[in-house]
Amino acid sequence: MKKLIFTIVLGSVMAFGANAQIQKGNVMIGANLSDIKFGLDKPNVFTFNVSPKAAWFVQDGLAIGGEVNLGIATQKGSGTDFNYGVSALGRYYGETGANEIVKSSRFFGEATVGVQGYNPSGGGSTNGLGFSFGPGFTYFVTQTIGLEALLKYNGVVGFGTSAYAHNIGIGVGFQIYLPGKSTARKVERDMK
Repeated sequence: MKKLIFTIVLGSVMAFGANAQIQKGNVMIGANLSDIKFGLDKPNVFTFNVSPKAAWFVQDGLAIGGEVNLGIATQKGSGTDFNYGVSALGRYYGETGANEIVKSSRFFGEATVGVQGYNPSGGGSTNGLGFSFGPGFTYFVTQTIGLEALLKYNGVVGFGTSAYAHNIGIGVGFQIYLPGKSTARKVERDMK
């Protein structure tokens, strides 16, 4: 009997597709990677940015949380550029659209605001209020893992040698979607 109930629950979860992950109460944890370069020719530039993030779905499709940005760019003989940030994060998943193009997928919009800085080795640093926004696309590989691509405009307004720094970044990443307590309790009840 337990196997039959488990099969029914698993079938129901599969039928919901990309909706189950973004339900109210669920948690999203993951990271985005961007601007990865390994220069093989001179000047041997290496760059890498990582943005771990975590968010809680306050309603279906709307997640609120935080993000940390860490980036480094180094070149032999030129020093190291460093960027950082700690920001509040908001993400909204659209109702339809991507799922009609690719099954088990969603478009989303993401925005952040917080304390950020860009400190190049050659001067022109900017530290202060950072913000970013842009569209993204998530493909749900499983019920709990999504692979994503994200295009974001990033800006920092503040103090330093330069009052404003900005760029457009393209990143790829993954998110793990964990059920909230109420969802976990419901599955547990269904399994008994």
